Amino acid sequence: MAAEDRHDEDLALVRDTLDHVEGAFAALYEKYRERVYRVAYHFVHNKADALDLCQDAFVRAYQSLRSFEHRSRFSTWLMRIASNTCIDHIRSQKVRRAGELDEQFVTKDERNPGDGDAPNPARNLERAELREQIDAAVGELSPEHRAVFVLHAVDGLTYQEIAETMDVPIGTVMSRLHYARKRLQGLLADLKKG
Repeated sequence: MAAEDRHDEDLALVRDTLDHVEGAFAALYEKYRERVYRVAYHFVHNKADALDLCQDAFVRAYQSLRSFEHRSRFSTWLMRIASNTCIDHIRSQKVRRAGELDEQFVTKDERNPGDGDAPNPARNLERAELREQIDAAVGELSPEHRAVFVLHAVDGLTYQEIAETMDVPIGTVMSRLHYARKRLQGLLADLKKG
């Protein structure tokens, strides 16, 4: 389906939701839940928290649907809500834990249900250890830098799409992404030494 067709379909579902047509918002949820969950998971690295954040993002979107301006795509608007929900969660965790993130790592099966097993157990272990190191390094980024990194690296958004999602200038996106990459390189280099 072409981007314009998806946009038109989304706008029709938004109108139907506002007109109380049964199943309209459920259709939007089904269409975008995997994407919102994937972004939330890369913020918190915990399946249960990611599911809660995904649900919270959709609740916020539903409650704010009347404020949706049709100038941007629904998906961009929804991803802004999802990112802000995750950032709020991380900030509240930092306050609650006096600046510490409680990183919880999950197994490969929890991250990608249905993936086949690697043919080499040693290689699978190396990948799991690398994944944990990357997750820990991403967890060290500020919420704003993590958001830009996750939206670009995980969700595949362009700089312009991230700027729209985060409601910041494109230069800010580029700067945050550059900083996030440099910080991750440094953190991962430190992990290799240690």
